[in-house]
Amino acid sequence: MPAADYVIGVDIGTQSTKALICDGSGKVVAQDSVAYQPDTPRPLWAEQDAQIWLDAVLDAVAGAVGQLRGGRKGFAPDQIRALCISGLYGGAGIPVDAEMRPLHPCLIWMDRRAEAQVEWVRKNIDLDRLRDVTGNHVDSYYGFTKILWIRDNKPEIWARTRHFLPPNAWVIHALTGELAVDHSSAGNIGGVYDLKARNWSAPMMAALGIPRGMMPDRLVGSSDIVGGLKADIAARLGLAAGTPVVAGGVDAAVATFAAGATRQGRHVAMIGTSMCWGFITPDVDTRGGLISMPHVFDGERDAYVFGGAGTAGASVAWFVEQLAPQLASEAETYAALETAARDVPPGAEGLIFLPYLMGERSPVWDGRASGVFVGLTLAHGRAHLYRAVLEGVAFALRHNIDAVPGAALDRELIVVGGAAKSELWLQIIADMTGRPVLTIAEEVEAAMGAALLAALGVGLASREQGLKGWVTLREAARPRAEASRVYDAGFAIYKNLYPALRGAMHGLHDVARQARKETER
Repeated sequence: MPAADYVIGVDIGTQSTKALICDGSGKVVAQDSVAYQPDTPRPLWAEQDAQIWLDAVLDAVAGAVGQLRGGRKGFAPDQIRALCISGLYGGAGIPVDAEMRPLHPCLIWMDRRAEAQVEWVRKNIDLDRLRDVTGNHVDSYYGFTKILWIRDNKPEIWARTRHFLPPNAWVIHALTGELAVDHSSAGNIGGVYDLKARNWSAPMMAALGIPRGMMPDRLVGSSDIVGGLKADIAARLGLAAGTPVVAGGVDAAVATFAAGATRQGRHVAMIGTSMCWGFITPDVDTRGGLISMPHVFDGERDAYVFGGAGTAGASVAWFVEQLAPQLASEAETYAALETAARDVPPGAEGLIFLPYLMGERSPVWDGRASGVFVGLTLAHGRAHLYRAVLEGVAFALRHNIDAVPGAALDRELIVVGGAAKSELWLQIIADMTGRPVLTIAEEVEAAMGAALLAALGVGLASREQGLKGWVTLREAARPRAEASRVYDAGFAIYKNLYPALRGAMHGLHDVARQARKETER
């Protein structure tokens, strides 16, 4: 019997790195993960040391390979045909020197410190031209504004910076010695990438004051091989030297790919720490205020267009950590909250939550927006608040879907990520959007998408095959008419709350900033 072939998919996430090994049919045969937390040294700041990501990748891959070796008699390292690395949106990217050594923590997608740079761009850059070239807008979410923050606030780092590298690109360089950036990661930086030309935009970089040389010359597709594992790295991982490493891409797009989004009309909500809802389209329309990048599959033709909430699962985690009694285990704590919240009717008896705990992304685009409970009374208890948090994220999801009313979308909405483990949350999403909700039975998302990209890269899967046989979609919830009517009424109120409260949000943000300055004197 011939030896089996395997591929490894890795996803570098905001709170953990996952590695899984699949056989040629997509069956998961081993997996491992390593947890960590981003650093938040100030309100609205979020960063991570690159070495933590690299160590997590090495440990997770080695752990998964060790499981496979222990469970498969006669396993040989060269049976692993390739590995692929997807990663969180790294915002500014990792500033590295000429030897590729990190010079400063990476300002990740969640970071909101670049508000002054956003204002500078709005005053000094032709925003219509910016949107036309890049397919994107200006906000402190985007990496190019964070790069400008480093230029303006860390001149000693700026002077030594050779490149800004997305997390997956830097890790791949550490594994192979080869430097390349995939098109999805490049496009997600915003401001510096020409979406139509599929290349860095020298004119936009000149206008922004970002040297062209700070972006690596080599741009690759997400299923392209960047290089082979260095001998010392391969030995540490239990793999063969020279094992191909495939480029991967931004985790939201890779998770969307894992859910079967390989054609126009498919749309997927990835609800983890944040929420990213996206769809596949050959035509980018920036009027909806969403984010655009080349898709990780057929990126020469299709864009992945998405919007999202800055804090989704993070809002839930915040609530549990701050406002819920801690039971014997985390699982028991969440189970108790879910049970109690099921008895609360849709609409949480007149309570609405705005999930803007780190500013907000699309379609609000306001780094100074803040979280709010509206409608609190003495009749509300912990279960009402918890349900309102789940509903608030679902309101934000609907807000993004409604931002592109002309998009040709499938009726079914696919949901992946942590939210897919909550029957209550999935039902709320179905009722909120009026769409049947599907999930992936395998529950592996971005890491599975990375594994398939690895298989595509070395010819173990064909582009025509796509994800056939790799993932199984199952229906998880259907919309209920009565609940949907309640949410229709609530959504009308939800949309009006941010405009009504914007001035107060900004005022409180400025008061807090002034208070910090006074304290630091």
